Amino acid sequence: MPRAKFQTLTEQMFYILLCLREECCGMDILDMVPAITQGRVNVGSGTLYNLLEQFAQAGMIRVTKVEGRRRSYLLTDFGRDTLRREYERLCAQAEDYRLAFGEE
Repeated sequence: MPRAKFQTLTEQMFYILLCLREECCGMDILDMVPAITQGRVNVGSGTLYNLLEQFAQAGMIRVTKVEGRRRSYLLTDFGRDTLRREYERLCAQAEDYRLAFGEE
């Protein structure tokens, strides 16, 4: 059985949505992701714009402004809930790791 789309998020997906807690455009996101992650995560422009389209179709983000080819986006409540569930899933994984290795 295939998993539901966006049931779990890749790192790139997570950070794109995290950036969209405030209105920004694709170029802003391309700059913000490496800044937030101290260079650990980068998103290519092809990946970014593909994911932005998928997120918009899924109702996770909405277009807030269009100026020529430049579009700005913002997280919807559904997108915020999806991001929160992913955060909770990652926290549960980290807790499982801590317990497995007896760390406090």
